[in-house]
Amino acid sequence: MEAQAQGLLESEPLQGRDEDAVASADFSSMLSEEEKEELRAELVQLEDEITTLRQVLSAKERHLVEIKQKLGMNLMNELKQNFSKSWHDMQTTTAYKKTHETLSHAGQKATAAFSNVGTAISKKFGDMRNSPTFKSFEERVETTVTSLKVFFRRRKYREAKEE
Repeated sequence: MEAQAQGLLESEPLQGRDEDAVASADFSSMLSEEEKEELRAELVQLEDEITTLRQVLSAKERHLVEIKQKLGMNLMNELKQNFSKSWHDMQTTTAYKKTHETLSHAGQKATAAFSNVGTAISKKFGDMRNSPTFKSFEERVETTVTSLKVFFRRRKYREAKEE
């Protein structure tokens, strides 16, 4: 008898298959009118209990909100606290520490590599500037600029004279 009663008081909710099996079974033909009346009465009682529990839960939730308001706690503060705790928890994980260490090391290597590339480019530009080809090019540019300046001065002088 006790084992049978224990089955009625299982703490686990019905699983999907169990719900389907119960829903598809037709027990009404197996029950007497007296049993049906007892079940209807139990159904009404359960519905009343559920309604009462919902009302109690609603009252407790309102009371919880009132207490939080009195303590100055609001949704934003709770979110901040939860975020801070989650961030702290994540930072203390081994995976985070290893990833942070790896990325930090990679960043140091990348910085060193960029520095070396910059130094090499500067050296190449310096070498190129001292080359005979660059010096010849530089002289031609200077000559062209000087010629253009002279040309525009003469033109300006002529235009001023004609006025």
